[in-house]
Amino acid sequence: MRPIIEFCTNNMHHGTDRLMKQLEDNPDYDVIEYGCLGNCGECYMFPYALVNGEIVVGANIEELQQRIEHKLKEIEAMFDLLGE
Repeated sequence: MRPIIEFCTNNMHHGTDRLMKQLEDNPDYDVIEYGCLGNCGECYMFPYALVNGEIVVGANIEELQQRIEHKLKEIEAMFDLLGE
């Protein structure tokens, strides 16, 4: 199962649009943009995304990218343990 990374259009003012475009180039996961993800508090304050439904937040776009990569590695490790 490929991980899903979701971005909110309303969060693009933090620079998540550039990160989203970069992540879209990787065929190992699906990247989706929505008009609203319903996390207005995080959306207003920080760059964020959902990774397999979990909120991932960073103080800036670089930190968000690192945290997304970390979350993707966690997911990969979990699937490796389950043998999927």
